[in-house]
Amino acid sequence: MEGLNGMNAGWSERLRRNGFGWGLVLPSLLFLCLFTYYPMFKSFWLSFYEKNLATPEPLFVGFDNYINLLHDNVFMKVFSNNIWFAIGTVPTSLALAFLMALFADKAIKGRGLARLSFFYPNMIPMIAVANIWLFLYTPHFGLFARLASWITDQPVNLLGTPDTVMGALVIMMIWKEAGYFMIFYLAGMQQIPKDLYEAAAVSGVGTFTAIRRITIPLTMPTTLFVAVVAITNSFKLVDHLWIMTKGGPNNASNLLLYYIYESTFNFYDQGMAASMTVIMIVLLLLISSLQFFGWDRKIHYE
Repeated sequence: MEGLNGMNAGWSERLRRNGFGWGLVLPSLLFLCLFTYYPMFKSFWLSFYEKNLATPEPLFVGFDNYINLLHDNVFMKVFSNNIWFAIGTVPTSLALAFLMALFADKAIKGRGLARLSFFYPNMIPMIAVANIWLFLYTPHFGLFARLASWITDQPVNLLGTPDTVMGALVIMMIWKEAGYFMIFYLAGMQQIPKDLYEAAAVSGVGTFTAIRRITIPLTMPTTLFVAVVAITNSFKLVDHLWIMTKGGPNNASNLLLYYIYESTFNFYDQGMAASMTVIMIVLLLLISSLQFFGWDRKIHYE
């Protein structure tokens, strides 16, 4: 009887402790389920149905939406644009953030000003950033438009030309995001023991060798995290398109999330939009999985 009472007391104590913990996380779980998991499952379900202006009631079509996407030239172009946008922004943003963090970490005078200057673009809302850069790219008046005209010796419309619009957007995104990623690199560099650099200096190791053999390997966990965030951002940041190009000219700057928005709210083709959403989620999950399960083994955590 005493053993049974002790067991019941243990279960009661465990239930009380776990119940308190679940009560603390329950509000967050509810919001996560309501605004993240439910829309994901709803999109997955809707991707197998046809629902548009001609078919207001969902009609089951199986994988037809996915098959139609493979024959949709606009979708293929938008998907290609997003891949090039990620290739253009992610490596350059990471490299620039690393260099800025090196400078901000080593600067003796003006360290606070340097950190604020680098991080300041991230404090500006994306809509305001888009308006600023829209003015910089305005033909005949914008700084970069005048610079491009001076180089080519003819008027240049950077946002109105298919060959230059993506490059113009990539430069703007690098300016916006590099300072944000610098914060992570700066935190990672400050965790590196200083005696490693002192030992390297005593051994006659130069600055660049110390960066290559100490700083870069020991900031690889930060690089992995920042790379995942940067790739995710390259697929989800589309606010600037609404202000600057609306995906034009001729879909040259259209990105996947903006095309999903157009399909849903402008064309009211919710089935196709749900299919594209599922493809984007699966793609981001695959990229994240490859990075965590592939690169993670090559990273120095200590």
